[in-house]
Amino acid sequence: MRRRFGVPGPRGPRGPRGPRGSLGPVGLLLAGGVSVQFGGALAVTLMPRAGALGVVTLRLFAAAVVLALVCRPSLRGHSRADWGTVVVFGLTMAAMNGLFYQSVARIPLGLAVTLEVLGPLTLSVLASRRAVNLVWAGLALAGVVLLGGGGFSSLDPAGVAFALAAGAMWAAYIIFSARTGRRFPQADGLALAMVVAAVAFLPLGIAEAGTKLLNPTTVALGSAVAILSSVLPYTLELLALRRLPASTFAVLMSLEPAIAATAGFLVLGQAMSALQALAIALVVAASMGAVRTQTGPGTAKPAEPVA
Repeated sequence: MRRRFGVPGPRGPRGPRGPRGSLGPVGLLLAGGVSVQFGGALAVTLMPRAGALGVVTLRLFAAAVVLALVCRPSLRGHSRADWGTVVVFGLTMAAMNGLFYQSVARIPLGLAVTLEVLGPLTLSVLASRRAVNLVWAGLALAGVVLLGGGGFSSLDPAGVAFALAAGAMWAAYIIFSARTGRRFPQADGLALAMVVAAVAFLPLGIAEAGTKLLNPTTVALGSAVAILSSVLPYTLELLALRRLPASTFAVLMSLEPAIAATAGFLVLGQAMSALQALAIALVVAASMGAVRTQTGPGTAKPAEPVA
């Protein structure tokens, strides 16, 4: 019998106590962030072979195959509302990936993620029920703006627009990932949503890349991108969202520009300026504040799943 990860069991008088209760999901989010950004850097190097849409197609299909084989999700026993949630989640993932890769094809990785993260930050402000989370969101937003270094106006307008649209989809992804995690056991909902995303995106990938999608080297690199950018981070984030509220998750995602800038430097040779380093420090401080708020005295209790 499969177990539902992250769903609290019966609580006795000692029930989830102390700050360690939420450190697990925080670690999952950080590991997922590192994986997805280094996967994104690898994807940029693959774009000359298959184009942005072709890379997204390979990424989604490889991830769908891996997750379907590993999770072997059941197609029975789910309500119409369950299927509606997983379909919307899949379409959201497809849109988020397609828009983001169109952005990084036009502007640097670190700046694309900086613009994209405005979506989750906006969600954090709108969804938060604690006034202190507004402070952390504001500090993170200041870091995001500073990370741009005043250079956003000189960027490709289409690249900026794609990044902002990807940010809106990222906010929707947070919401529907949490809902999917509550409706399906383990990562079954994620596996089904990834299949939906892959099938929905296939026509766009074929239109741009055609037979290039069948090249063995391209397929191998695309599969590596899928593992780093989809399978690992999406699974870790889905599990984490069962134990953290969406607003805290969104603020923690403000670490993504810092991780992306590091990945861009190490993989793509995109150096960081002193101003960008200062921005990273602000973002890290905001994320640490969000973690402390979540795990400090009196706040260790994880978010309850909604039926």
